[in-house]
Amino acid sequence: MGHHEFSRRTTLTALAAVAALPVGGLALLAPQPRSLIARDLELITVSDQSVAVSWTTAAADPIGRWRPVATDTELALGPADSRQPLPVVHSDPAPTAFHYVEITGLEPGRHYRLEARSRGVRAASGLTMGWWKEDQKHEFRTLTPPPGRLLRTIALANDLHFGEEVSGQIVAALPTGVRQEPGMAPYPAVMLEALLTDVREPDRNVDHLVLAGDLTSGGTSSESRQLRRRLDDWGELGGDLLVCRGNHDRPRVGADWQSGLRLPGTAHHDCWGPHFLPRQRLSSYSLDGLRVIGLDTTDLDGSGGRIDAEQISRLRSLLRAEPDQPTLVFGHHPVTRESGLSNLGGPGFVLNRHDAATVHQLYGRSPGVFLHHSGHTHRNRRTRPDIRIPVEFLEVASIKEYPAGYSLLRLYEGGYMVTFQTTRTAAARRWSARTRTQLFGLQSRYSLGSLADRNHVVRRDLSGIKQIPQPRKAAFAAHQSQHRRLHNAAQR
Repeated sequence: MGHHEFSRRTTLTALAAVAALPVGGLALLAPQPRSLIARDLELITVSDQSVAVSWTTAAADPIGRWRPVATDTELALGPADSRQPLPVVHSDPAPTAFHYVEITGLEPGRHYRLEARSRGVRAASGLTMGWWKEDQKHEFRTLTPPPGRLLRTIALANDLHFGEEVSGQIVAALPTGVRQEPGMAPYPAVMLEALLTDVREPDRNVDHLVLAGDLTSGGTSSESRQLRRRLDDWGELGGDLLVCRGNHDRPRVGADWQSGLRLPGTAHHDCWGPHFLPRQRLSSYSLDGLRVIGLDTTDLDGSGGRIDAEQISRLRSLLRAEPDQPTLVFGHHPVTRESGLSNLGGPGFVLNRHDAATVHQLYGRSPGVFLHHSGHTHRNRRTRPDIRIPVEFLEVASIKEYPAGYSLLRLYEGGYMVTFQTTRTAAARRWSARTRTQLFGLQSRYSLGSLADRNHVVRRDLSGIKQIPQPRKAAFAAHQSQHRRLHNAAQR
């Protein structure tokens, strides 16, 4: 049985098992009175000084289908140990069905509770199935940041699938995919714009954007060219923006890829590489004491991952030359055995065991490696390394579908803080809510991940990294401000 066939069978088996689980809330499909409900309340982000929550409002139509209902937004929040009624900290009468509230100015390390309301109706959590129970309490504790100065902020994102037309469809017609609503822009373009807009906002203060693969849907010349043009408008590739290839970006066989570079000895043509990076090519960047390494983990055929010998040799040489230099690595495919056993695609969906073992061994001899960022599984998840090494293996959810976000990696002298952020444009929130129904309605339970997986602090000596020079930061901010004005003018 081929590798691709194994992954497909594993995926379908897992989906069938998940679909068979008892799920609360399916009674919502039955006809009910057309009264407003506020549901799917989720604590998306918890940082040292802020919290971000979202929910939706809806009502059942005469045949029991739930339809979005635009209404007001209200959030009450206060210390969890207080006996006083929670004070209202946000109130917005502007009608929306897709509510998002971000509250700042909180105290680090403090225990809070909250209550979200719309038209006086208290918002309830979505499907629980017993997972991530801490999210259901509507309580949280703000993070305590690492000691020392904030050095720089990096946005970690992946799985844009630019050019895709159906979201959530793993194999033909199963599970049923989600399409964009008529009259609206293609959802990958909506989500790309939401991402690029969000990370340039002053409250995000992003210095670099990392895109860990599956930038395109099919890796065609048209998709790659259009995407590269849009990213060039945002920042400089190799400086402001760092990328690697995903399995959707790999070389292909067929008429749609004939315009690309033909790989020697094969019938495959690479359309993505000429616009971004050659296949199986490691990229290394030096960012004022921080080393960032991008890996191409894609196989020539299939969805699983591999790293060719030449790329492994380059990785070994880089890490051996400066083993203590603070190092962030990113690649599309997850690396750990735990990831292979827990993702819906199964063990064949991640980096193969031989290459994964080699990566672990290299990291074990390189104390400076502190985090490995992956995409591919479309979920937020931290998994344990296969051997005892002090490296975090972090999977970040897809930007193109629910929960439609990215992780902020804030580097301090004494460690780092990871917080998951959803994109904030109205169109992005609408699409995110729409794709929440994927995976037979279980997308949220699989993709969002636990509060601790997506928001956490790790203490680590990162004092070898320099603060980003202020003139460079100011120049980047000015570039983004100019682009924002041009883009807004074009939209008008």
